[in-house]
Amino acid sequence: MELDEGVAVAATLRFSTRPGVTPKSLVGTAIAILATMTAPSQPSGHAPMPGAEVLAEPMRSRWSPTVFDPDHTLSADQIATLLEAARWAPSWGNTQPWRFLVAERGTTTHDVLRTHLTRGNSTWVPRASVVFLGGTQVAPDAEGEGADNPTYAVHDLGQAAAHLTLQARAMGLHAHQFAGYDHAAVAAALGVPDWVRLLTGIAVGVPGDPSIASERERGKHERERVRRPVAGFAFAGRWGRPWEGAR
Repeated sequence: MELDEGVAVAATLRFSTRPGVTPKSLVGTAIAILATMTAPSQPSGHAPMPGAEVLAEPMRSRWSPTVFDPDHTLSADQIATLLEAARWAPSWGNTQPWRFLVAERGTTTHDVLRTHLTRGNSTWVPRASVVFLGGTQVAPDAEGEGADNPTYAVHDLGQAAAHLTLQARAMGLHAHQFAGYDHAAVAAALGVPDWVRLLTGIAVGVPGDPSIASERERGKHERERVRRPVAGFAFAGRWGRPWEGAR
């Protein structure tokens, strides 16, 4: 096991101070993490890419698989840890506007989501070990509280999603964020209140055998990760003028 992987395991074990985590469940979680870290290596062209070597883990090795192992499962403690990471995300005025629906295989939430996924997402998303549907508060709740700034609330959901995604990687998992599902239909079927707006989903699991996927899915799973250069989005002095330190 490499040093970074050992640090990831240690960090997860230190998180065992969360109430409700027992020594027995902690051992199971550690074994699951080690198993994912010793899984076959990921396809070339994913992580780290040139320039990403300077990043710290778990950012350096993060990428978004399209082919998940449909037999892989997560324990309740592991799912709780992912949600705990989202819980500690920063937010404007500490308003914490994010909300998540947890879709585990075999549950009503998962069945509803499967029914309303777009065609492109209808096969690969259900293979994930768990799916989180992210929403954010955009209007006052039933008690007239919250939603002081819906624009910032959308930003804050992104913060929570990023925290969850990086925690997944620290646990030897991978996450793929998506938006392709009928948000209104899912909200209606699961009783999401009007003051919460569903936005995106996060599929979490471990990479699976590409042979089970369609050619289109394999292409997305195996394609090289590409990002625009920093000079394309970091400006100084005037909009569009690249910051001089940009690579």
